[in-house]
Amino acid sequence: MTLLMIDLDNTLIDRDAGFRTGLVAILADHGLPADHADWIMPFDDRGYAPRPVVAKAMLDRLDLDITEDDLIEALYRGSRENARLAPETAAAIGRARADGHRVVIVTNGPVAGQGEKIRNAGLDRLVDASIASEAVGVDKPEPAIFHAAAAAVGGSLDDAWMIGDRDDADILGAHRLGVPSVWLHLGRDWAPADYRPTHIADSVVDAIEHAAHV
Repeated sequence: MTLLMIDLDNTLIDRDAGFRTGLVAILADHGLPADHADWIMPFDDRGYAPRPVVAKAMLDRLDLDITEDDLIEALYRGSRENARLAPETAAAIGRARADGHRVVIVTNGPVAGQGEKIRNAGLDRLVDASIASEAVGVDKPEPAIFHAAAAAVGGSLDDAWMIGDRDDADILGAHRLGVPSVWLHLGRDWAPADYRPTHIADSVVDAIEHAAHV
């Protein structure tokens, strides 16, 4: 049996699509066209830009009758409420667990916010456990969060894989621990020269199938 540790945002769920859906709703609420999302998305930087940076960019360029704090909360809320799981991803998780593997979500971020995404996507009913970095006190790539994931299912990292889209969090963390990994390239080329993933996948379904059947 293998422990499959899997990232949440832009791995198990298409976080960028959820964010964009929420963003378009905010624009519509203020009578603005959806195509403004095209220039806002780069400021978001796949969720890694601080929310005040995204909010300020929007307030500087758009006629929004909203405070910065309220806009920041609306951006967070949009991502949480629009978290969706693709049926093929749910099926891949189900197959892995049916084969005896344990699946644990390992995500950076706050417990409440990430937990809401997990529930809205229906992942809470599909995985063995989930670990958010706030609960551990450190973010990926720090070792403690991966050890916490193994402990959550009474396992160890000896038989673990890490699956994720971030080279500097998911794959680097696995590399430092000697844990094999699968990187979702999402149309990108691998950049770091001093470490590499064990495998590169086109999708999270391919990643799960690889790790579960190697």
